[in-house]
Amino acid sequence: MKTTKIIYYISTALLTLLMLFSAGMYFFNHTEVAGMFTNFGYPTYIIYPYAVAKLLGVIAIWFLGNKPVKEWAYAGFFFAFILAFFAHVMISDGEQMGAVVAMILLVTSYITNKKINNG
Repeated sequence: MKTTKIIYYISTALLTLLMLFSAGMYFFNHTEVAGMFTNFGYPTYIIYPYAVAKLLGVIAIWFLGNKPVKEWAYAGFFFAFILAFFAHVMISDGEQMGAVVAMILLVTSYITNKKINNG
């Protein structure tokens, strides 16, 4: 059980750092991110709400004891990473590895969280 907790905290911490970095980019490098969103064909007005959603997801995973809300946060990240992966693949910019790493961290965090809370 101790190993599972260590894996959970490391994977969740790395996922959190990735999401904080991403949200920070959305807030503080808006012009660059807007160009990227335009290349994807996404509207730029979703950048700030998307950054807030990432921050709220991190808060839900770390601090909320409400299981359904935590599950929705994990699900939201899952779909965001899948969509990010395919968005990068579709425009052939070669940046899809960030989404792959995020997905690995997310799945690791989710599975170990389940083992800790159900085992």
